[in-house]
Amino acid sequence: MDATELCFASAGRLAALISSREVSPVEVVQAHLARIEALEPTLNSFITLMPEEAMAAARRAEEEIQAGRYRGPLHGVPLGLKDLYYVKGVKNTFGSRVFDGFVPDHDCTIAERFREAGAVLLGKTNLHPFAFGPTGENDDYGHMHNPWDPRRISGGSSGGSGSAAASGQATITMGTDTGGSVRIPSALCGLAGLKPTFGRLSKYGLNALSWTLDHPGPMCRTVEDCALAMNAIAGYDPRDPSSANVPVPDFTSGLTGDVRGLRVGVPSEYFDVPVDSQVEAAVRLALNVLGELGATVEEVSWPTYLDSAAISTVILMGEATAAHRDTVVTRGAEIYPPARLRLEAGMFFSAADFLRAQRGRTLLEQETASLLRDVDVLIGPSVPIVAHEIGAASVQIGDRTVGSVPALTQYSRAFNVNGYPSMSVPCGFSDDGLPIGLQIAGRPFDEVTVLRVGHAYERATDWHTRRPAL
Repeated sequence: MDATELCFASAGRLAALISSREVSPVEVVQAHLARIEALEPTLNSFITLMPEEAMAAARRAEEEIQAGRYRGPLHGVPLGLKDLYYVKGVKNTFGSRVFDGFVPDHDCTIAERFREAGAVLLGKTNLHPFAFGPTGENDDYGHMHNPWDPRRISGGSSGGSGSAAASGQATITMGTDTGGSVRIPSALCGLAGLKPTFGRLSKYGLNALSWTLDHPGPMCRTVEDCALAMNAIAGYDPRDPSSANVPVPDFTSGLTGDVRGLRVGVPSEYFDVPVDSQVEAAVRLALNVLGELGATVEEVSWPTYLDSAAISTVILMGEATAAHRDTVVTRGAEIYPPARLRLEAGMFFSAADFLRAQRGRTLLEQETASLLRDVDVLIGPSVPIVAHEIGAASVQIGDRTVGSVPALTQYSRAFNVNGYPSMSVPCGFSDDGLPIGLQIAGRPFDEVTVLRVGHAYERATDWHTRRPAL
């Protein structure tokens, strides 16, 4: 297998090759580091690269496997972590020069668990400053570029993780999702990206933007790889106060390709808001595919979804400002202006505003729970548009001009507010060759069903097999 094929092989495929000793972790990591070197001038996916550390870890993995100490399907598999996941001894910038000198003295839980699984960390990926924005634009470390068209955004805030995985620079990447920041870049870059249930993955050792909206999640080229990553990193962590002490399933257990009898709900409200005609057409064709596979597809009504953006805005800005107020006051002039303005805006919400948003959150969660008693998953677009050009403040959707930020987060924020699991999978391409994403959401702690539906759709289509022509 040549170097390009190694870089685009899934974790599942690499696991088979590495465990059978057809290829070594050293070969795999060398191929990825060479690809990073070739593509970084175009994509700017990483803030910090760790080539020496990665090669040392690859050699250790090779020695362990040769000695019969194979750790499992991530042993020797290349990994990228968003640069807000603490890694001991490696600077952690949170996407801002304000934190450029900070070097953690310990690993976050997720980094620990990946290391225990044998994954090889290649580096820390680029992100929107403070993880506060959906475009992946960053004046401090350079904008992230979409592998399908480098003039366009990769999405955010986990834009570097999105471009790295989509371009074959890393097999598995991790993002965080506060209003869509795993699912948005996954949709725009043509990936499978999972935002698990709130509390399913530990946030210990991660920079916080919003304590009750932040969700870590994997971004990969296949649904199976998301499941394999979840098997390695999910589970209770007493160091994280929000960690859920619930049973952890085998997340690959539902990857059968069979969705017969599953009930799919399609909120009518998804199409009452602006959505590009090509995105809507691709999503409706995807729903037809699921129907042909044996799922029951029906329209449902979710009225409080239309309030989710307002609810999320008040909670997010209030919590983000509470977390970073001192930094804004003392070093505000050094913060990327769009992120600083959002942090400053949170100072103008009152306690009454915040409490009313929490009441709205309760109503949204109750209505979502009621819907998911009658259907197994809720499905619609991940993002109402394809990736727009870097620097665009607004987009045209039909005959309407919509701000870039509200457009990009239109479908994702509700599932941060209620904490339910949701993921994006590729479901088509626009006429100009840009990926379109399908969002699948399910009941709390039922990632297995969400992954099951995503995997069945993936097996029935070939969108995930396409590669950007870099």
